[in-house]
Formats: sequence, structure tokens, C-alpha cells
Amino acid sequence: MNKSADLNLEVRGLKDTLLVMEGIDKSFPGVHALDHCKFELRAGEVHALVGENGAGKSTLMKILTGVYKKDEGKVIYKGKEIELNGTKEAQELGICIVHQELNLMPHLTAAQNMFIGREFTGKNKLFVNDNEANKRAQALFDAMNLKLDPKAKVGKLTVAMQQMIEIAKALSFDSQILVMDEPTTALTESEIDELFKMINHLKAKGVGIVYISHRMDEIKRITDRITVMRDGTYVDTVNTQETDIQQVINLMVGRTIYETANEHNYTDLNEVVLEVKNLNRGKAIKNVNFKLYKGEILGFSGLMGAGRTEVARAIFGADKYETGEIYVKGQKVTILRPEHAVGHGIGYLSEDRKRYGLTLGETVEQNIALACIDKYTNKLGFTDMSSVTATSKDYIEKLSIKTPGPKQKVKNLSGGNQQKVVIAKWLLRDCDILIFDEPTKGIDVGAKSEIYKLLSQLAKEGKSIIMISSELPEILRMSNRVIVMCEGRITGELDINSASQEEIIKYATKREA
Repeated sequence: MNKSADLNLEVRGLKDTLLVMEGIDKSFPGVHALDHCKFELRAGEVHALVGENGAGKSTLMKILTGVYKKDEGKVIYKGKEIELNGTKEAQELGICIVHQELNLMPHLTAAQNMFIGREFTGKNKLFVNDNEANKRAQALFDAMNLKLDPKAKVGKLTVAMQQMIEIAKALSFDSQILVMDEPTTALTESEIDELFKMINHLKAKGVGIVYISHRMDEIKRITDRITVMRDGTYVDTVNTQETDIQQVINLMVGRTIYETANEHNYTDLNEVVLEVKNLNRGKAIKNVNFKLYKGEILGFSGLMGAGRTEVARAIFGADKYETGEIYVKGQKVTILRPEHAVGHGIGYLSEDRKRYGLTLGETVEQNIALACIDKYTNKLGFTDMSSVTATSKDYIEKLSIKTPGPKQKVKNLSGGNQQKVVIAKWLLRDCDILIFDEPTKGIDVGAKSEIYKLLSQLAKEGKSIIMISSELPEILRMSNRVIVMCEGRITGELDINSASQEEIIKYATKREA
């Protein structure tokens, strides 16, 4: 940056500015993702970047961190205009990102993932020194108060643990700018507290932090300023403490969203559609028993590692259980594989949509039809694509999926819209029992409200829903009953009228005596 530009910053009172992005434009096939956007970040601040799914937040930050190249505009970092040709260049400049979607290699250890491309070697430079990597990783885990073995294989860890590794990996660089894209979606309240302590520590050291989140309570708690984007354009930047969250939401969606309480109505308390008896699988699932009634939303709550996802995967046949019985509509069933569960009318929306819910290289319509492609295939093996397209259009409209059309590749959609495609897949299958594992993970406030209405409507139509969620307000709002787990066991079952965040946490920390 020249002297006149530097003087201009000083006149504007922005001498502490780390980053200025202005006139940023980016297009993908069929999508104008960013339309001359701007963003500014100061040293030692936490700056929220918010907007509905598809607003362009992640795209803007991927340009900043070298994942994408901009079509137009300027990126000015520490007073100098820069052009990034990859993530490595960005990292060397001290610009790092914790992506919303996991980007780890499952066959490698936690430490190996953290230092991949930066491996430690001995004096002869021929052999990788894993001991040093483990040592460095352990020091970071200790600083994060994270109980995790650096030598643990990532593929065997939960999504929440994998998310913490991503955060530790970013912190392992001497970052001047740290972008956090939905960093708390798989974290418990205690883990979020630890993360926020780290954020405040980094802030005190002068690190500028871009915080992308759909959780308004977090934004109010941790950020200094908020920049709002909508439909790929810049809307406004406001001071967090001077702004009402409802005003921010209105800026995001261009309309007022009214959050109304769930009516919590059952259709029939006497009609059991799913019963699980004495389910066991090692330390993950310990003697789990529960019933699911027709037309109810049964919430599953608990801290990370409580066993909620493990129970869901066992019921769906994704993981084998050792002992136990599963009854569907009073009949004992054997579920060894997911296709057995689907055959008994059970659908499962995984918490890791990219890994288990989607075929990223295929189109929206192909993914929506994935669970019931047999309905559209004739005896000769030919698929009636015109019917698939027509049906997909109905669900795109019903769920307000933001896509140029059913032929769009799923990998080009935002995270929240990818989640909606997975939901559409199971709605099309018309399952009577639906297991939603973190159904609003990575979904903005507007889309979240739509998902809530959809789940309530499904329950009113007689569908039975198991909803696993790490967000206690979501559990309390949506559930008819709440089952709480701790260390593989059910430690509490609460009627919604007697449930509270305090009561849930009490049972979630009620370990075996």
C-alpha cells in the first residue's frame, strides 16, 4: 500500500486494521456467489460474519484464505495488497481457517493430521518424527483442556472430536487472522466455554478473528462487530453491543422471523412405533431402553461422547450392536444393515451429511431420489429421469432449497442447503420413523425456522421422530419428551413440561456410581 493509502487509513481511524476486502466478486457455474462485497477486520477483535445459507460468507472467506481466487476486487492485508495462489501462501502469511466441513484424513492420527505438510524430521531429514508431532499436539490439546490422544486414528473419533482437531490444527499456525466457520456446531456447552477462552486469549494477543456462526447467542457473547451479508452482497456492519439480535436477523433475511413455541402435541400416547430393549455395544451403548410413540418428537440430549449418535447408528444398522432387541410397530425386527432399517420404514439423517448423507459429485435431483431410486427404475434398469426431476422440483420448492435447479451439483450448494437435500431424500422415501442427528447443524436462522415447522408438521401427520441435538433450546422447543444420556447410558427421561436446561445438564453429567 502506498503512503497516501496508508494516510487514508489513518484519517479513517483504522490504523489497527489488519484486513480490508473491497469490491470482491466471484461466480461459479450458474451462481453469482459474491457481488462486489466488502469486509474489514481489525487487530484484536472478533468480527462476526453472518447471513443465511447461500449469502456468500464461506465463499468470501475461502477467497481470503486462498481456497478460491477472486474474479474482481482487492484484498489488503497489513497495508499491502496481496494475491493468494493457494492456502499454503495464506497460512505462511498468518491467515488460517477452520472450515465448517471437516477436512481430515481418517486413516491418519490426530497429530499427523494437524501437522500434515509440516512434518517433523530427524537430523538426516529422511524419517518423519511422529514423537515430536505427538508432543506438539499434546501441548495444544492440554492448552485447550481437550482429553484426546494425539495417536488416535481420526476415522475412529466422533465428529465433535474431529472438529476440535481442526481447531487445534489452525491454532498450531502463528495466525494473525483466524477464520472460524461454524466452529461450535458439534461442541458441548463446556467445550464452547473452553473455545471462547482460547478466542479471548488470541484476541488479547492482537489476533483478528472472523467468526461465522448461525447461533445468535454465541455472536452476542463473543463478538465485537457484526457484518451482515445477503444473497452474495454486503448489507451492513454494526457494533455487537449496540445492536439487538432481532435487528441482525432482520438484516440477514430481509424479513421478521417469529419464533413461536412448539405445541408439543402427541397424536397417540398408546401407539408405540419403535421400542428398543437392552441395547448394548461395548462402552458406547450400555443397556439402552426406550419407546417412541406415533406422532411424537423424542429429543436425545447429552454431552459429547454420551452415546446418542451410537444408539442411532445401531438402530439404523450402520453399526452392529452386541445384544438387544428392536421392535417396529410391535414386531421384533432384525436390522443388520441400513437397507434393513429402510425396509422397516426407518430413515436416518446423519450428523455428517457429506460423509454419510450425500453423493457430492451428483446432482440435487439424483441425491433426493437416492433412497428410493427403485420407484423410478423399470424392470430393464432404466430410470425415469423426467419423474425424478419433477419430484425433485417439488421438494426444492417445499424446503426452499437455494439452487439454480435440480441439475445443480450438490457440492456447489451451501452447507445448509446440502442439509435440506438430505432431509428431502428421506421425506421422499416416506419413512414412518425418522432419526434426525443434529438436523439444523450449520443452518441459518431463517432455514432453521423452516426446518422446525417441517418437523412439527411431520409429527402432526403421524410421523415419529427421534431428534438428536447439542442445542438445548432446540431440544426444549421441539421435543415432546427428552431422553438424556451420559457415557453410553440413559440417565434421565423428562416430560417436556418438567424439562429445563438445568435439569438436562444434571442428567447429562450423572455418571455411573
